[in-house]
Amino acid sequence: MDVKDYCRSIEQELTGWKAKLYDLTRKVDKLPSASKEKVLANVEDLHMIVTELDERLETLRTECPTEWSPIKKNIDGAHVNLRNKYEEAMEAIGKAAPVSIPG
Repeated sequence: MDVKDYCRSIEQELTGWKAKLYDLTRKVDKLPSASKEKVLANVEDLHMIVTELDERLETLRTECPTEWSPIKKNIDGAHVNLRNKYEEAMEAIGKAAPVSIPG
């Protein structure tokens, strides 16, 4: 897979993750204040990972390095971390709000 195909693929997936993060943020917004405090760190971690992925993708778009496997490793690692942090945040939201939160 070449750099451009890889970037397009990751960019599409990142867009999907951003949508999930937006939905998660909407759920957190509906939590009572005390519950929000419990999950805030998880949500902030997700935002930082998405920002990191955006920066790495921008590097690939603008610099188009001939040897990009180290960057690919970083992106793939951040992607795995994003998935794990998302699952942790969803679990924390579930514990913070034992009743279903619409949205």
